[in-house]
Amino acid sequence: MASLKLACMVAVVCMIVVCAPMAHAAITCGQVVNLLRPCINYIKSGGPVPGPCCNGVRTLKSASKTTSDRQAACNCLKAAASTISGYNNGYAASLPTKCGVNIPYTISPNTNCANIKV
Repeated sequence: MASLKLACMVAVVCMIVVCAPMAHAAITCGQVVNLLRPCINYIKSGGPVPGPCCNGVRTLKSASKTTSDRQAACNCLKAAASTISGYNNGYAASLPTKCGVNIPYTISPNTNCANIKV
């Protein structure tokens, strides 16, 4: 009888583990870079913002729901900015507004990402 109870308990625990939703990992720098790759020419020289760039900005915002995701995205943006030859702070900072997206921080190498909260 005890072994039957143990078997039932193990079965219930297994069902909970299998059926529980998977936790989402923090957004990666690779994802951030891939989403915003279509924005590089705009960030360097301005002009019209390409549609795929705005799609990337929107996707990045929707993928960054938690404080850790937003801070990770911010840190990735800062790191990526240092690798873009001809990076223009003003153009980068204007991207969310130009794409009609409100993000809780300025895209800038000077942003303190640790201060970003949900």
